[in-house]
Amino acid sequence: MKSLVLTLLVVALSPCCAQGALSAAAFDAANRLYEEGKFAQAVSAYEKLAQAGQVSAALYFNLGNAFFKSGQIGRAIAAYRQAQEITPRDPDLRANLQFARNQTPSPTLLPSRWQRWLGRLTLNEWTVLAAGVAWLWLLLLAALQWRPTLRPVLRGYVISLAVVVALLCACVGAALAESRLIHLAIVVVPEAAVRYTPLPESATAFTVHDGAELRVLDHKDEWLQVNAGSHKIGWLRRDQILLLNPPGPGASRPGSASP
Repeated sequence: MKSLVLTLLVVALSPCCAQGALSAAAFDAANRLYEEGKFAQAVSAYEKLAQAGQVSAALYFNLGNAFFKSGQIGRAIAAYRQAQEITPRDPDLRANLQFARNQTPSPTLLPSRWQRWLGRLTLNEWTVLAAGVAWLWLLLLAALQWRPTLRPVLRGYVISLAVVVALLCACVGAALAESRLIHLAIVVVPEAAVRYTPLPESATAFTVHDGAELRVLDHKDEWLQVNAGSHKIGWLRRDQILLLNPPGPGASRPGSASP
């Protein structure tokens, strides 16, 4: 598969250069570990860079590749999704993320068509786009005040832009909710039992596997109530998952050394 980059040498994504002061020497050293097949050591090297705050799309992309090669599908998906927040339209990243997802048996909560479409832009990009169109709409309104004779010509444009502004504001709100209010979890153990109640002795409702993506509905002590789609809801131990956009300071971060 030509679009799949996992079988190739680690390649830095082109937009990464603008993402921060990534230590070139340390990044190259981590890449060499990956090229030599030392995937666990490469993971550690990439994670040290991430923990130092020297993050970029290329770093998370390569970290995802190293996790995948070391057989950690869930952590690979988490790293790819972290990279996707920076470069949502990168074709190699999207191909690798989809390939990793295909390795995970059901049940798993895959993005809906609306979520995939919303994910074509970052939250900042949606915000800038909405603000730009809103300013254009305001300029047209100002032009109507200055030149009333233009109203027959500009009326249709003003109405159309008002509709577009409303739709873009709705997209900004939806993107904000996805990134801030909806909490997602990724399974990082080979197999985990999702139970009916948050008790170890509770019966198993269903089983999830490494890489399964779940929506977090509630939490109680060391348990999380999760939804895997198709009305599959139950309780899972916190130490079996990684949290994306975690709700609290004690939650795990994608690509971290411990679940």
